[in-house]
Amino acid sequence: MKILTIHADFIEFQAKKKAFKGAEEGISKDKQKVEECLVVFTAVEKSDENNLKAVTKRYVKEIKDIAQQVKAENLVLYPYAHLSSSLSNPKSAEELMKDAEKILKKDYKVVRAPFGWYKSFNISCKGHPLSELSREFSAEGKGKVNVKELSKEEISSLLSQISRSRLDTSKLKDNDHRILGQKLDWWSFNEIAPGMVFWHDKGLTIKNLLIDYWRDVHRRSGYTEISTPQIMDKRLWQVSGHWDKYSENNFVTEYEGRPALVKPMNCPGGMLVYKTSPKSYKDLPMRVGEMGIVHRQELSGVLAGLFRVIQFTQDDAHIFCTEKQLEDEVSKIIDIIKEMFATFNLKFNHIELSTRPEKRIGSDQVWDQAEKALEKVLKKRKMNYKINPGDGAFYGPKIDFHLKDSLDRTWQCSTIQLDMALPERFELEYADSDGKMKRPIMLHWVVYGAIERFIGIMVEHLAGKLPLWLSPVQVKVLTITDDQIPYAKKVVAELVKNGLRVELDDRAESMGKKIRDAAMEKVNYIVTIGEKEVAKKVLAVRDRSGKTKFGVNVDKFVKDLLKEVEGKEIK
Repeated sequence: MKILTIHADFIEFQAKKKAFKGAEEGISKDKQKVEECLVVFTAVEKSDENNLKAVTKRYVKEIKDIAQQVKAENLVLYPYAHLSSSLSNPKSAEELMKDAEKILKKDYKVVRAPFGWYKSFNISCKGHPLSELSREFSAEGKGKVNVKELSKEEISSLLSQISRSRLDTSKLKDNDHRILGQKLDWWSFNEIAPGMVFWHDKGLTIKNLLIDYWRDVHRRSGYTEISTPQIMDKRLWQVSGHWDKYSENNFVTEYEGRPALVKPMNCPGGMLVYKTSPKSYKDLPMRVGEMGIVHRQELSGVLAGLFRVIQFTQDDAHIFCTEKQLEDEVSKIIDIIKEMFATFNLKFNHIELSTRPEKRIGSDQVWDQAEKALEKVLKKRKMNYKINPGDGAFYGPKIDFHLKDSLDRTWQCSTIQLDMALPERFELEYADSDGKMKRPIMLHWVVYGAIERFIGIMVEHLAGKLPLWLSPVQVKVLTITDDQIPYAKKVVAELVKNGLRVELDDRAESMGKKIRDAAMEKVNYIVTIGEKEVAKKVLAVRDRSGKTKFGVNVDKFVKDLLKEVEGKEIK
């Protein structure tokens, strides 16, 4: 069974028409709205048919556990076939959900969406850390894996399966990053690695350029960079709390009988780096960045291109500082976030200060101090913000930056989180000026959040028309006939020598087709070379707007391009 739970302000749904003949009868087609509820999107699977009672019991237990955590009194059981590709027969699924409904009604107000009907729905997710959770379970234990040597026919069949890379574009808009990525040969997805990106050369160029920019800004701001292992022992995650608190989203493995996790977060490894040597007040503030790859389990039905992935690269930065340094460090972080997003022409839609949740660590006195420190910075900088009560992390308050893109969508990417848990759990210390050992204050923060998700946002925001500094192909050089190829190659060599990314199109195609192809590839500048250009040793340069300049000097063109790259202009 697979479930996706959403703690929602409301869900509104409406039955449209039967999906199959055996669908429930007597179903109203009026809209139903349930407020302040836990919505449980549910897919009953083929393997669940073997022991429906046990699966029902586990299903009810999971729902009760989550409802208790988010303090939900209203439940909506919502059949959702899209979560699985291996569904049970409809009769078994309907029976399970009806039995669960009866059990849950003893303790909760329960609404069950109709089974076997096509439905439309609108939902408003609350947005706190527990508002979206996914679970996958069965009543069966782990079985033994039988290993046998495959025949040539079996290998051929498997190869055919794993080579598929399908993208259903029927419900996607033309500017969807999945369509653009496929058309422009930037990235692809394959069911052999759900929720993970296959980066092609051009897409990887974009990703690496964003990482280079992140590194440049952080180094200028006094950050060092570390990299921690991908797989670490269970004991580390027990200390950090991730082993128990995030068990449903962890990838568990082992080495020589020792349980371990494929890291879901970068922070715990960073704690060990801090503890490798004694620290004094003179070492603080200590600013450390890690561009780390993390893995978190998600149900296949909620994966969505670059927006919702299992493997992603997180641009973590951690600051260890004293109480006196806290406000100044937060202010400096805000400067970096504003600088970097201005580069992409992305503006803040709103800022939220999320305060203490009901379940938290630390005394009220410590929380008072932490919340006042973050709020004081926002007020001092005259930034418009709103309080998001109770939505802070269990370990501390946070500032969330919500951005608006050109499609009028808002995204939460950047965040600044004050952590009062990890320094305590890992017993981090520094020697103060009076010689006494003290606990440092820790700040977690990110700009991109997940680079994969940010690239998806940016590509759709700019409709694939990346600025020159970020384009995988900045210039395309086109020849009219083979006579111009020698000069064209010299031009390409000169551009490449200056660090520009260039492609030569010397195909035996019409100039019109070459220009159309280059425009479709969204390159920034198209250079055409004919007899006149060869004779005068100049270029004809066309920009994205379609405007063409003739008789352009090669050295001047290179100089102008380098200036545009340096300024990170968006045109």
